[in-house]
This record gives sequence, structure tokens and C-alpha cells, in this order.
Amino acid sequence: MMKSKLFSKSLVKAALKILPLILFLSACSSSTEPSFLKEDITQAITDICKKEYKLDLSTKLVGNTLWVYMPLENIITKPEKPEKYLERFLLEDTKNSLNEKILKVNYLIRPTTEKEKQQEVTLDKSVNEKIFNILQVIRRVLFSMGSAKKDIPQFFCIVTADIKNGFELKQVFYFLDLKKLSYSFISQTEYQHRILQDTAISAEILGDRTGKHLNYRDITLEEFLADQIQNRIKLKFQKPEVEADVDIDKEVLKIVTYTLTAYQFKDFSLVELANLVTGKKMILNQASILANTRE
Repeated sequence: MMKSKLFSKSLVKAALKILPLILFLSACSSSTEPSFLKEDITQAITDICKKEYKLDLSTKLVGNTLWVYMPLENIITKPEKPEKYLERFLLEDTKNSLNEKILKVNYLIRPTTEKEKQQEVTLDKSVNEKIFNILQVIRRVLFSMGSAKKDIPQFFCIVTADIKNGFELKQVFYFLDLKKLSYSFISQTEYQHRILQDTAISAEILGDRTGKHLNYRDITLEEFLADQIQNRIKLKFQKPEVEADVDIDKEVLKIVTYTLTAYQFKDFSLVELANLVTGKKMILNQASILANTRE
């Protein structure tokens, strides 16, 4: 089990590394396709990917969330020149939530003796290209839909599954973030921080060519923001982007404040921060968060 967790974390780091190139190329493409209706988009994405890239996909639309499942085999490889990075903190997975207008952020971050480590695995180059092609098609289809905002999926999730070895990479994108990147309102680096990425290891993935093991559901903005805050915390402390003696509580508060203001999200009343290492808790109302933004 410990080996699986370490493998999973290495795969996430590999995925994060490849995203900027993918997204930059996607943003540079232009759409010449005719408009698509909401009821046509799943079949359109499946057909275009099959015809132009010979990809066999399963697609499903649940509410405002588009799911794309790509079954492959042997999706990872060992890098020829492993990327080296410094480890200054040890993080354990926690779960944030934004329910009933209360955002709860839990974090378990421990400073550790600094050591140099290296990336053990990376996504195979061919897999990177396939994800790129899917992103291109999704962008073409969604950008070619009509002007009715209610018909355009607000989230889309690409699941790349290794059905031979039983693990998968899941990436969740927010449509308005893609539009902002396309029109240069946000940078590639910022967009990278906004994408949710996770890995899973399960026997249910083995041989699953249609994605029947997935929990297809409609992703909400509240869920997306809570998970993005967790993702940003991982990015900041796993890279790491801060020094070993940094004020962890202060940095987490910065992340929370930045994320909420970046999306102009005000449908909350309280933010509860809980440091699971020290036991320190902090409760802030919306006014306090907004005031912290102006500082």
C-alpha cells in the first residue's frame, strides 16, 4: 500500500509537469466547426476523436459536467533524465468541503529535513499527445456551441486509465478558465494551478474499456473550489514554492483568499481553517477574507 501511495504521488507530479504545453497549444487553436447542440456534444467528441486521432473513448454528460474516459495500456514510463526537486515538507491527504456556505479547509503539513529527490515515473509521451488531442477536440466542440450559456458544460473531466495495470489519472477543468486562458486573461501557470488532478489505483480499473467503474456525477463550483484549494496547497508545499521556515497557517490563508477572489466567489459566510498538526483553528467571516485580499 505504501508503494502504491508513493507511485501515485509521483504520477501526479509527472502530470503537472506536462500540462503547460498542452494548454498553450489548445489556446492557440481556432474553431472552424459548425455549432453543436447540447445533446450532440458527447457523440461529436467521440466521433471526432475516433476519426481524426483513432481514439476509442466513452463520453457521458451529467448535468453540467462532461466526462471523457480514455482506456489505454502502460501509460507511464521512467524518465530518461529524471527531474530533481527538493523535499521540505511532508503532506498527508485531507479533504476540504464547502457546504451550507461554510468552507472547511483541513491541512496536515510537517516540515522535514530537506533532501533532494527525483521524479521516478512520468506519463509516456504518446499518452501526453492523446490527452492533448482530446483537449483540442473538447475545445473545438464547446467553443462551437451556441451562445446559450446554460447549454455549455461548465466542467469537463478527462480520465486516462491504464486498464492493464489498474490505475488512472483524472483531470477536471472549468470551462470559464479555459476561455480566460484562450483570450489571455490568465497565464498558463495560473491555469495549471486551477486544474484538479488526482490518481487512483484499483482492481476495478483492470480491463474496464468503457469506464463503468467511474462515479459519473455533476461537479459543482463549490466542490471544485474546495478541491482546488487543496490542490494549490499541495503545489505550494510539494514543489516546494516556499522556504522551510515559512508560516504555514499564513500561507494556507493566502491560498484560500486568492482562490475565492480569483473566482469572485462570495456565496459563503465562514471559512474554517484547521491545522491538523498543531491543532490550531481559525474562523473568519466573509468580510475578514475580503479585507485580507486588500492587504
